[in-house]
Amino acid sequence: MNSSNNKFDCIIVGGGLIGLLSAYFIAKQGRRVALMEQSLLGRESSWAGGGILSPLYPWRYPDAVTDLVNWSRQHWHDLIEQLQQESGIDPQSINSGMLILDQEEQAEAIDWARRFDIALQTVGADQLKTLEPNLGPSPEQALWMPEVGQVRNPRLINSVHQVARQAGVTILENHPVDQLLIEQGQVIGATSRQQSLYAPQVIVAAGAWSAGLLERVGYHLAVTPVRGQMIQFQAAPGFIQRITLYRGRYIIPRRDGRVLSGSTTEHVGFDKSINPQTKDELIKAALEIAPRLAECEVVHHWAGLRPGSPEGVPIIGELSNISGLYINSGHFRNGVAIGLASCQLLCDLVTGQPTILNPEQYAPH
Repeated sequence: MNSSNNKFDCIIVGGGLIGLLSAYFIAKQGRRVALMEQSLLGRESSWAGGGILSPLYPWRYPDAVTDLVNWSRQHWHDLIEQLQQESGIDPQSINSGMLILDQEEQAEAIDWARRFDIALQTVGADQLKTLEPNLGPSPEQALWMPEVGQVRNPRLINSVHQVARQAGVTILENHPVDQLLIEQGQVIGATSRQQSLYAPQVIVAAGAWSAGLLERVGYHLAVTPVRGQMIQFQAAPGFIQRITLYRGRYIIPRRDGRVLSGSTTEHVGFDKSINPQTKDELIKAALEIAPRLAECEVVHHWAGLRPGSPEGVPIIGELSNISGLYINSGHFRNGVAIGLASCQLLCDLVTGQPTILNPEQYAPH
C-alpha cells in the first residue's frame, strides 16, 4: 500500500464481531475506515461462542449490561434481515427461547424481569416437557424466557464481513498491530509488520488481546483471556428445540440439528488447547439436561478465548489522556448479546452523534 492509500478517518484494531460491526457502522456514516486483524476475521471468541442473544442467568449482571442487552434485543431482528439481504448470507437466527432449570434464584430472576420488562415466566413440569420433550428428569418448576433468540456465529461473522466490504471498509487480515502511534497526546495511526496506517481515530477492539496493545501506551485495561471449551453433537433437525441452561452448562439447538453444549470458564492465559477430561465433563452435563443426546455423535470439540472484564461490563469510549484513541472491548461471554448496542454506542461517540445509551457507565477510567 503506497502512501496515498494509507490514510483513513478511522482505524479498527481487531476483526471479530465487535471490530467488524464497529467498522461497518462507522463506514455507513461516510467515514473512510480500515480494519487490521492479527489472523483471520472472527476466528477467536466470535467464532467459538454459542450465539445466544442473552446472557446466561442475566439477572446476575449489572444494569449496564442489561441496558446493552435490551437495546440489542430490540434491534437484532432488523439488522439480521438487513445483513441477509445485503450479503446473501443467512446468519440463521432462531427464536429458540431459553429454559433455565435451576431453581435457586427464581425470585431474583422474576424481580429482575419485572424491573426491566423482560418476558420471563415460571412453568411447571408438564409445560416444561411440552416445550422440550427430550429433557431428562425435570424440576417441578423452571424459568422460561420465550423471546431469547440465537444466531450461528460463523455465518453472522461472514455476513458482517461481506457488508463491511460493501460499505467500503479496507480489511487487512494477518496484520497484527505491534504499535499504536501517538504524538503529543493524539493518536495518529497504527503499525503492523507490513505497513503503517494513519488516522486521527483508532479503535482497539481486539478482544482478549486488547490489554496487551494498550499497555504499550500506558493504559491498563482490565481485560484478560478466559478460555471456554465447547462440544457439538450431530442430531436430526428438531431433536432439541430450546436453549436449555442448568448448573452453568447449556445446550443450544441449531437449525440443521446440530446441538452445541458448553461451556467452561478457565483462566489459563492465552492457551486455547482442549483436553479429553473437559470433553467428558461437557458430555456428562449435556446428557444430564437431555439424556437422549447419548444417541448422537460428538462431532466437534473446540475452545475460544473470551475477553473477560470485571462484572462483564465492556469498556467503550475514548481514553481521557490520548485524544482519538477508543476502546470497545471486554464483552466477556456476551459479545453477540450486547455487541450490537456496544458498537452502535461506539459509532455514536466516534461520529459525534447523540448516544443510544449513557456512555458514562462504560467509559475508560
